[in-house]
Amino acid sequence: MSSVPLSILDRANTRVQHDQTVGAPQIFAEVTSRARHAEQLGYHRFWVAQHHSVPGIAGSAPTVLLAHLAEATSHIRVGTGGIMVPSHQPFIIAEQLGTLQALYPNRVDAGLGASVGFTKPARAALRQQADAKEHFADDVDELLGYLDTTGAITAYPQDRSQTPIYLLTGGGSAQFAASRGIGLVLGGPAVSRGLRASGEINQTVVDYREAFVQATPRGQQPHVIASINVAVADSREAARQLVLSEVWALTRSRSIGVFEPLEDPAAISAEHDSAQQRQRVERALASTIYGTPEDVVAQLALVLRYTLADEIMVTGNIWDPEAQQTSDRLLIEAWQQR
Repeated sequence: MSSVPLSILDRANTRVQHDQTVGAPQIFAEVTSRARHAEQLGYHRFWVAQHHSVPGIAGSAPTVLLAHLAEATSHIRVGTGGIMVPSHQPFIIAEQLGTLQALYPNRVDAGLGASVGFTKPARAALRQQADAKEHFADDVDELLGYLDTTGAITAYPQDRSQTPIYLLTGGGSAQFAASRGIGLVLGGPAVSRGLRASGEINQTVVDYREAFVQATPRGQQPHVIASINVAVADSREAARQLVLSEVWALTRSRSIGVFEPLEDPAAISAEHDSAQQRQRVERALASTIYGTPEDVVAQLALVLRYTLADEIMVTGNIWDPEAQQTSDRLLIEAWQQR
């Protein structure tokens, strides 16, 4: 099992400390420190995300941030998890990827997503039309044309199919990815269901592999990355505390419509929660992997059995950056000992 590589997706979550929101300079410094640490530990990739006008997330410009991370590290692959295609013109994405590939050859990945702005004002600021998602497939095709130098015009610097492309999906876009010969990053219930499935296999993955058509000149092989929130500590209760901050922020966002900075888990009290919020917290925890190193490795084994993944991407951010790096270390040490 240890032959299956581990990677990390960091969303650059902000957090509240001493009643103040920690600023972006410190958050990005911590993301950089984590990327360096991940490289030293032997993680395969380190990706960063894109969220617009979200107070709890500083990561809004992944191509800019990954350039900084590539410069701060030496060999770990860096990428986007992902570039939200409806937020950009395909030609501009191609130019950005071509530039990154020229600066950091053979280290850059591009995960693509179809999400639009979280709120109506964000969508307006991004100049997104109501039907923005409906153009996703055409926009990806246009982008691939520029990257593969088969487009109507040439994007410079030329990428020449050097940047591996992955599609972020809960499963609905898997057949599209297969038909275009690109990789798959699977998340949500399509992965976490494996924690409860008994001997089942995710048919979406089977169908993706069977339908995969290798594209020329890209030449990518079918590749499935299973992404899921993971936290590791010396005890299950300690690990639960680590994931509680993000689970609570997500639960609150469904009530107030805003994903806020992560709170210290020690300050999160269930006494004032509604019954509905407590239920949502428990549901979110049920789709998260947390516990001792041995417990987590066993749960990841269930995910692999269900998804047939080629790689695991660890998601989820922890309020305490030191505890985050400890979790990263405990996980990969246990994984490598399998």
